[in-house]
Amino acid sequence: MRWFTSALSLPALALFLAQATGTEIETAKGPVSVGETPQTLAVFDIAAVDTLDSLGVKIAGLPENLYVPELARLKDGAEVVGTIFEPDMEALSALAPDLIILGGRSSPQLAATSRIAQTIDMTMDGDDLFAQAKQRLAAYGALVDKQAEATALAAELDALLVSTREAVKGKGKALILMTSGPKVTAYGKGSRFGWVHAALELPPAVEDVEAATHGEAISFEFVRDANPDWLIVLDRAAAIGSGEQNAMATLDNELVAETTAWKKKQIIHVPAADFYIAAGGVRSMQRVLETIRDAFSQTQ
Repeated sequence: MRWFTSALSLPALALFLAQATGTEIETAKGPVSVGETPQTLAVFDIAAVDTLDSLGVKIAGLPENLYVPELARLKDGAEVVGTIFEPDMEALSALAPDLIILGGRSSPQLAATSRIAQTIDMTMDGDDLFAQAKQRLAAYGALVDKQAEATALAAELDALLVSTREAVKGKGKALILMTSGPKVTAYGKGSRFGWVHAALELPPAVEDVEAATHGEAISFEFVRDANPDWLIVLDRAAAIGSGEQNAMATLDNELVAETTAWKKKQIIHVPAADFYIAAGGVRSMQRVLETIRDAFSQTQ
């Protein structure tokens, strides 16, 4: 042990000992051991911000734009340490966090931020997003010693999933669309929004939509031919605040008007930032599920 301690610098030894006796949590890169309960957190993933906030955790370092209106209050008293894409290394170093949490858009910065403090990648995506959201919730609960709160929130999510699944049952097929100004892309099973079909057992109007990151670019003829009973619409411009043409203006045309969804006014506009930026955050997922459940509940 004497040789081992001399072979390591004191900071490296401290990190080793903390991690050796720390809490092991699941991350996008596999299990990771984190030392003592972190007191100063820097979080770049908005889903993580959402879930940690739902657990009552104060976050010391946040991105400049939190996108989700319900999270805006968290900026008070927090340091701005970059954007969801690019950390401000100088501000991050000055904050001296115990732990840095990345995910999704910030995950490519893992190597860079790891030079400042231990960093974990908590990215979520795909058909099993609901299950991943609960896994992340459990991990954060263990990380900040709020297991009871995490268990209670998980039970809320499960109950909401059951009620939403019951609401959509037997009420037709859905097509998920994202508008980005005048452009339209479709998402299906296996895509970043495929969890809606998988978790809710909601049949897709089209089985073989390309599972690309930004969806399969489609025409309005595609929408007409798919003839969905329901349209689940994400307005990307609203999510990122670009000010481009909104989703209703884009979809309001003669071809889309031929679909059952349009004729029956079965068009669901999901909370844009919750669905696109904070996907997998506890409160964001709740708001999305409630929006879908309430829309389907209005029909027999």
